[in-house]
Amino acid sequence: MMTSVAVLAYEGVSTFGLGVTAEIFGCDRSAAGLPSYDYAVTAAAPGVIRTDVGLPIVVDAGLDRFRAADLGIVVCWDQPAVAPPAAVLEAVRALAARGGRLLSHCTGAFVLAEAGLLDGRRATTHWQWAAELARRYPLVDVDPGVLYIDSGQVITSAGTAAGIDACLHLLRQEHGAAVANAVARRMVVPPHRDGGQAQYVTPLAREAGDDGGLAAVHDWALAHLHEPVIVADLAARARMSPRTFARRFVAETGTSPHQWLISQRLIRAQELLERGDGSIEQVAAQCGLAPLMLRRHFARRYGTTPQAYRRTFSQTGSVA
Repeated sequence: MMTSVAVLAYEGVSTFGLGVTAEIFGCDRSAAGLPSYDYAVTAAAPGVIRTDVGLPIVVDAGLDRFRAADLGIVVCWDQPAVAPPAAVLEAVRALAARGGRLLSHCTGAFVLAEAGLLDGRRATTHWQWAAELARRYPLVDVDPGVLYIDSGQVITSAGTAAGIDACLHLLRQEHGAAVANAVARRMVVPPHRDGGQAQYVTPLAREAGDDGGLAAVHDWALAHLHEPVIVADLAARARMSPRTFARRFVAETGTSPHQWLISQRLIRAQELLERGDGSIEQVAAQCGLAPLMLRRHFARRYGTTPQAYRRTFSQTGSVA
C-alpha cells in the first residue's frame, strides 16, 4: 500500500505541477474517510527555490526523502534539452530499484528517460516535445496521442493538466473508484477523461438558455445508463442527426459517443461493485450491459475481472 509520496522540485519548477501533486496527495482528507499520505517536496539542494512564475518556495527535504518514497513524482522539467544532475538521476534510479513507483508530468518524462527507466516501455509526454523525446531516446516507445500511460512501475502523463488524470488513475488503482471519484469531486474535475491530447477538452457545461445541447444530453444519459441507450437516442435528445451529433461530440470531448457511453457504464459498474453486493448479472443490468459485455469491456479497460475488482475494493465485505 502506498503511504509516502515525494515530489522533485528544482529552480524553475512548474507551479501548477506542484499544486496538482499537493492537492491530490498532500491534503489531509482523513476526516472525510479518504486516504492521507506522508507528502514531501524534495530537491537536490534544499532551501529557497523559485518556481516557473518566480514564486519562492522553501524546500526542506533532500533527495534521501525522495529515494525512500513509495511514489516519486517528477513534474515538468523546464529544460528538456539539458540533462538533469547526476544526483537527481541516481535518486530516481534508487527509488525504482527499491520497488517504488514513479510518475512524471509533461516533460518530466525526460528525467525518467535520461535515467534509463523508460527504455523498452511505452511512454508519453506533452505533444510539443514528443518527437524530441523519441529522437533523443530511441529505446522509448513514445505515444503522443494519449493523456497518460501506465506501464506498471512507471506512469507518464502528457501536459500538466494530464498529470491530474494520471494521479487520479493511481488513486483508483490503490483505493478504488469511489475514493478517486470523491477526490475528483472535491477538485471539481472529471474522475476520468476519455480521448487523447488532441481533444483540448471542452467541458460539457451548460450555456445560458441551452436546454438541448450536449450538457443536457450528458445528464440525461447518466440518469438512464441502466436502459439500452444507444447513440441514436443521444442524437435524438440533442435534436441532431446521428452523424452530426457524433461529429460534434468528438469535437467537444475527443472521444466518440459510443466510447463515452461504455466508459460511463464502466465507471457506474465500479461504483456498484464497490458499494453493493449484487450479482455480476445485476450489476451489468444496472449499467445497461449484458454480463458478457461487462466482463469483456471491464477486462479491456482495467485489466481485471469484475469479480476480482470487487474482492479488492468492496466496501461491503462481499466477494460474490
